[in-house]
Amino acid sequence: MRPASFPLMLFAAGFGTRMGALTAARPKPLIPIMGHTLLDRALNLANEAGAAPIVVNTHYLGQMVADHLAGTDVRISAEPAQILETGGGLKRALPLLGTSPVMTLNPDAVWRGANPLTVLIDAWNPQEMDALLLVQDAAQVRGRSGNADFVLDAAGRIRRATGAEGVVYLGAQILRTEAVAAWPEDVFSLNAIWNGMIAAGRAHALRYDGDWCDVGSPEGLTGAEILLGGG
Repeated sequence: MRPASFPLMLFAAGFGTRMGALTAARPKPLIPIMGHTLLDRALNLANEAGAAPIVVNTHYLGQMVADHLAGTDVRISAEPAQILETGGGLKRALPLLGTSPVMTLNPDAVWRGANPLTVLIDAWNPQEMDALLLVQDAAQVRGRSGNADFVLDAAGRIRRATGAEGVVYLGAQILRTEAVAAWPEDVFSLNAIWNGMIAAGRAHALRYDGDWCDVGSPEGLTGAEILLGGG
């Protein structure tokens, strides 16, 4: 049976440097695509999936994000001194998120197809999983090039990829947070958490059947507009 809801963390603290002039005066999550900001598109997915509470972390031009979210139920986890990376940002936000496990979502992407968060919720198996990552085959992804992130075994467990063959992480997952809370450093990547779960055979991935485009560069922005326009 699907849980009533999961808490959700939206990562919105980055500088968006690959966007160049587009992020000189605004944070990347507030870039509009076809009339809706990346952040609002991510929040729509979260609300459709019943996520609660929803937490957004901020750093670069963080007040603009906070102002954009004023009057909503979204909670802000500010990182004013320094960016804490994905692991550190999630660790800082845990008091706002509450119960483990949580969903996390990167807003700098667009999706066409089933709600990625609902797909994850339907496949979550806490008896076998500490992490469930949404992925696509490296040759299928839009807006990103380079090596794959992971390779899946027959049971859906992941290990690190060593080249172009494999799958790419799409920035959406369900994750148990006990290891995040216990991590001894304040600034760290979730890769460190995944490594422990991979070693224990508790990190899984699920292929997404819809379309996805990374929006980390101006070229990705163009690709996202083509995707949403039906291309």
